[in-house]
Amino acid sequence: MLVAMNTEAQDDGLPRRWGVLVVEDDSRARAFFEASVQRSPRLFWLGSAGTVQEALAWLARTVTIPDVLLVDLGMPDGTGLDVIRDAVARFPGCEPLVVSVFGDEENVLASIEAGAVGYIHKDAAPEDIAQTIVEMKAGASPISPMIARRVLAKYRSLQSAVIPGAAVAPGAAPEAAAEETDRGLLSAREHEVLTLIARGFSYAEIARLKGLSVHTVQTHIKNLYGKLAVHSKSEAVFEATRLGLLSHPG
Repeated sequence: MLVAMNTEAQDDGLPRRWGVLVVEDDSRARAFFEASVQRSPRLFWLGSAGTVQEALAWLARTVTIPDVLLVDLGMPDGTGLDVIRDAVARFPGCEPLVVSVFGDEENVLASIEAGAVGYIHKDAAPEDIAQTIVEMKAGASPISPMIARRVLAKYRSLQSAVIPGAAVAPGAAPEAAAEETDRGLLSAREHEVLTLIARGFSYAEIARLKGLSVHTVQTHIKNLYGKLAVHSKSEAVFEATRLGLLSHPG
């Protein structure tokens, strides 16, 4: 994919404009991000890449330092984490913002460790991503509420492991805490996809019903397989039903 690049100079006396590079394999998402960036007087569009290799090549040859890296994690040829690491290593002032369907603690924490400043779940992406970027450049660390909740839950579980007898939540019984964790295990979109799987819909049918690409549906399924620790549709339905995430089939 050809990467378009805007290298317009900063006018003296005007507020700083931030250059944005997007790494996203879904063409509709790229178009959405570009339109939002182009509308903002505080941002300008540097270009986009649809694979990890394209992004790394862009970073290696660019003469314009990207101020913001808007990056997905699930790429067709690898992970966006590699792009984040390369970007912050080459350009310490570059601030990565992850926008991904992955909402598990491992991906969130790995992104932060790699250098991400914010993490937004695609199911909760704001209509005006440009405003989120501007706020981030002003010092904010945007993170979707459900992502923040999971990271906090992970922190509490780690704290409990380090400090024997530490409470998971004030006044909460262990069984109640486990039940609450199970209920929040899947995102709303993952739950929708799993429900349709349980009803016998194919990947293509789910994509058509939900207005998604088949690749995005497959990513949701891969993500929920990991959360449920299963390897097939039937195992996913069984485990989700056992955990109370789905009603019993039929």
